[in-house]
Amino acid sequence: MNKPMTIARKRQVHPETTPYYHVVSRCVRRAFLCGTDGDRCFEHRRQWIVERLNLLAQVFAIDVVAYAVMSNHVHLVVRLAPQRSAAWSDDEVIKRWSAVYGIPALVHASQDTDAPAAVKDAAGDMIAVRRQRLGSLSWFMKCLNESIARRANREDGCTGAFWEGRFKSQALLDEKALLACMAYVDLNPIRAGTARTPEHSDYTSVRQRIRGTDEVSLVGFSGESEKDPLPISLPDYLALVAWTGRISVPGKRSRIPEGTPPILERLGFDDRAWVESLKLFRNTELRALGPTHRMRELAQALSRRWFRGKGECQAVFGS
Repeated sequence: MNKPMTIARKRQVHPETTPYYHVVSRCVRRAFLCGTDGDRCFEHRRQWIVERLNLLAQVFAIDVVAYAVMSNHVHLVVRLAPQRSAAWSDDEVIKRWSAVYGIPALVHASQDTDAPAAVKDAAGDMIAVRRQRLGSLSWFMKCLNESIARRANREDGCTGAFWEGRFKSQALLDEKALLACMAYVDLNPIRAGTARTPEHSDYTSVRQRIRGTDEVSLVGFSGESEKDPLPISLPDYLALVAWTGRISVPGKRSRIPEGTPPILERLGFDDRAWVESLKLFRNTELRALGPTHRMRELAQALSRRWFRGKGECQAVFGS
C-alpha cells in the first residue's frame, strides 16, 4: 500500500474557518508511553502529560477541550485562538514564552533603556515570531511532545525518536463534529477495555469534569463559562457520553437503547448518524470532518482541491 503523501501543516490548519481540531500523537513502533509492559510500569508518565498540558493551556493561545492519555498514544481536542495572542503586549508574550523556553539573551538586552535601536528592533522581531508561535498548533504539540520524549528517554536511558514523526490533526467543522469527537476521545479507555465507566476513565477530560477537579484547564460548557463556552450544557454532554458509552463497551449489545437523549435531536443527528460519526475519528487520514459545504470552505481557504472522506462526511454530517 502506498504511504499517503505528507501535507504541510499550514495546508491542514486554518483557524479562521474552524478553531477546533482533533489531534493524535502516537509513540514510535507503538511503544509504551504509559501503562504496563512486562515487568515495567509506566503509569506515572500519564501524569507527566497532564501536567504539561495544563502548563501549555495557560501559556498558549490554545484551549484544551478534551483529552485522553492512553498507553501508547494521546488524543486531544483543542480550540485555536491566535487572535488572543495577537492582542497580547510584548511583555505578556515574553512572560508566557519564558514559562516554556526562557527569554532570549537579545530580548534581555533590549530591555536596557540604553540599548541601541538596532537591538530593540531585532528583539521586536524575535517577539513577533514568538507571538505567532504561541498561537500555533504545531508549536503547542512540539512543546508537549519534546518535553515528554526527553523525560521518557532519560528515564529509559536511551536516545532517539519517542513519538511518530508528526502528529495527526482533523479539522472539526461544526458543533456536531466537535461533540462527536469529544465523546469519541472521552470514551477511548472504555473502548480499549481499561475502564468500565466514564467516571473511572483515568486521565481523561470527562473524568475530570465529572469529579470537578482541575488537572488541566479546560474550556467550559454553556452555563459554566461566560467566555466562549462550548455549545451544550455539562449535564447534556454527560448524558450523551453515558448513552454513547453503552453502545461502545465491548461485550455489550451494540444497539441503540430506547429513550435516546433529546440532545441528539437538537443537534440534528439521528441515532445511526451519531454512531457512524464516531467511527470517522479513528481514521486520522481524514483531515477534516463535518458537512461537505464546510469542507469546501476549508479546502478553498487552504488552497486545496478537496479533502478525503467527502462521501463519508456527507452521509453522517450532511451537505
